[in-house]
Amino acid sequence: MLSERAIELGRIIGQTAEYQAVKRASDALTDDKEAVALLEKMERLRQEAQRAIGRGEQPTAEMEQQLDALLGEIQTNATYQRVLVANENFDKVMVQVNQWILDGIKKGATSSIITLA
Repeated sequence: MLSERAIELGRIIGQTAEYQAVKRASDALTDDKEAVALLEKMERLRQEAQRAIGRGEQPTAEMEQQLDALLGEIQTNATYQRVLVANENFDKVMVQVNQWILDGIKKGATSSIITLA
């Protein structure tokens, strides 16, 4: 019963406007070759910096400048901005859903009535 209710909740969440906006924004980001290239380059630099730190070294000033420049560039990308906004809105919905679940748990824990359906 619990798994069925969880699946149903997931289905309902998947139909929300906020989730659909995340999906559309993510698809648009995938299609934005410039944004994808920037994000991939940022990830390569981040991994390189992590490897340097793993070796006990500091990332170079040049590496930090490149990351800052790439970050500034991606933050001005309209497609990327839509992804951020859509994710933020969806996160707000999920916070509310989690609060409703917590409220239900609290009520269920204090209820003397046992329901199986």
